[in-house]
Amino acid sequence: MAESLIRITDIKRDFQLGSETINVLKGIDLNINKGEYVALMGPSGSGKSTLMNLLGCLDTPTSGTYILNGKDVSKMHDDDLAEVRNKEIGFVFQTFNLLPRTTALDNVALPMVYAGYSKSDRHERAKEVLAQVGLADRMDHQPNQLSGGQRQRVAVARALVNKPSIILADEPTGNLDSKTSVEIMKLFDDIHANGNTVILVTHEEDIAQYAHRIIRLRDGIIESDTPNR
Repeated sequence: MAESLIRITDIKRDFQLGSETINVLKGIDLNINKGEYVALMGPSGSGKSTLMNLLGCLDTPTSGTYILNGKDVSKMHDDDLAEVRNKEIGFVFQTFNLLPRTTALDNVALPMVYAGYSKSDRHERAKEVLAQVGLADRMDHQPNQLSGGQRQRVAVARALVNKPSIILADEPTGNLDSKTSVEIMKLFDDIHANGNTVILVTHEEDIAQYAHRIIRLRDGIIESDTPNR
């Protein structure tokens, strides 16, 4: 039987805008098993970014429960959430979010600093994942010495470095040309093939097609949830 990694039950997220309450997520139920490759889609205002922030433990729900890898993270405080994020979730962003004056190696090793690993362990693991994403020969380069595609590979390596339960990618090809986008999406295929759970947030149909399951949001609810293989 498939093992549930994410179990969300009746998640709601409201935001206050002056005296008005905006209901962004209106009761989401969602199960994602270990090893799945899921795309989250939806137009602007559908709630997909809010859902991604909740999945990534960057935010907590107004009501409902979120069980991540057996832990109820929906009621956690910021410090505990930060620890869960660092251990369980590898983030890949559209804008790469790399430290500009820092080598690829040190950018990748950064999450391991927070996790308390020694410098030699950090560098060893960072070298391993940089090789995995095809950048063994670029470890000492700073971001401004790398192409957009290479920068995104560094970001992917950084996401993998702590061996997280989930890789959460937010529009990971948004700043890349189409040829480089294909290369980065092939990299996500490889990562998924290695047993990682991948959740991809995108508004591009052709990028969503790489996933094996597509969840579409509209107006704060799940409109459809269909297998794609």
